[in-house]
Amino acid sequence: AAIEDSSIDFGDFFRGKLPGKFLLLLGWLALSRVGTYIPLPGVDRAAFSGSMTDNSLFRTLDAFSGGGIGRLGVCSLGIVPFINAQILFQLLGSLFPELERLQKKEGEAGRKKVLQYTRYASVAFAIFQAIGQVLYIRPYADDFSLGWIFTSISLLTIGAVLTSYIGERISDIKLGNGTSLLIFTNIISSLPASVGRTIDQALKDANYAGLGTIGLSFFLLVLGIVYVQESERRIPLNYASRYSGGLQKSAYLPFKINSSGVMPIIFSTSALALTSSVARFSGATGFNNIVATLNPGGSFYLPTNAVLIAFFNYFYTFLQLDPSDVSDQLKRQGASIPSVRPGKATAAFIETVLTRISVLDSTFLVIMAVSPAAVEWLTHLTAFRGFAGTSILILVGCATDTARKVKAELISQKYRVLDFTSDT
Repeated sequence: AAIEDSSIDFGDFFRGKLPGKFLLLLGWLALSRVGTYIPLPGVDRAAFSGSMTDNSLFRTLDAFSGGGIGRLGVCSLGIVPFINAQILFQLLGSLFPELERLQKKEGEAGRKKVLQYTRYASVAFAIFQAIGQVLYIRPYADDFSLGWIFTSISLLTIGAVLTSYIGERISDIKLGNGTSLLIFTNIISSLPASVGRTIDQALKDANYAGLGTIGLSFFLLVLGIVYVQESERRIPLNYASRYSGGLQKSAYLPFKINSSGVMPIIFSTSALALTSSVARFSGATGFNNIVATLNPGGSFYLPTNAVLIAFFNYFYTFLQLDPSDVSDQLKRQGASIPSVRPGKATAAFIETVLTRISVLDSTFLVIMAVSPAAVEWLTHLTAFRGFAGTSILILVGCATDTARKVKAELISQKYRVLDFTSDT
């Protein structure tokens, strides 16, 4: 009876630990936003913010930081150094067997050790990126002295470490990934201002059709993201006789269509931003002209971005799911794919499936990446620039993930209540 009663009503939310968890979550998220409003000393922030107006790449990154880059807040680096450290160790795990063993075969102890290494690496990334940011804002500094440089680098590094710490504490609450929720909060904080600027521009230009087109495209993007996020390729499984008690007909191996999330787009954006930064510091005219074609609005931006997204998506998909490892796990569990021999044949079959999924997912991510530029060209409204399809993907993905965890917590809570109150 307890298993069949899985209905949830509004009152169930207040009968367990969820209200306290949500209050704690909101408290950590509010604390993470405080640092973006504490400015670095000795900088002309108005002039710096004005210099970002025509750079859509930096405006997109500013949306991810919740406006921290434009305000030059002490937490303007945000969670980016920690993400870079995570990516580094994921890549190193595919190169060094010892690190891969820690990540996959040592259980919780191994994951904690890798997390500790990631923390150390994130501090190094924070220092490096803080130096780069200080050098970039040099023209807007009131007194570019050694003391100001040391103070600014220290404040930015401390802000990044504090943000990473908050992200870990949010993950401990078990209502979603801390990193994703921090980015979700930053994007949400930028959304009202972006919508306000877009409506204001549309009203000034009497561009009501363009405003309606943006609203419709936003609605369609959300529907498409939810559909793809919840889609999966299910491969049927057969179990050995000792496992066949009712499982043979219902067991399957699920592969998410969008298993890599938004990481390929983030990688592609970072690569293009790095190229732009190198050109800015090099000062070479020819190189600057080439890089200008790769910036948003340039002639080669869209095709280059699409190729990079497809490459990173393919790489990240197989970084997360190793066909040989999946094949070995199925063999140990006594499971097999119908009409496919265990071992190398199963690994080859899974690799083919993942390759096809990667093509579909790459097409979806490219549409997400280029849709803002297409809508901007169609509507002639540019004020919404910076709030890209990537941002919508993060918002919808994070919201659905949190909703799924809340529902699971409510069902689990109800099962515990029924278990304690039922007669035995």
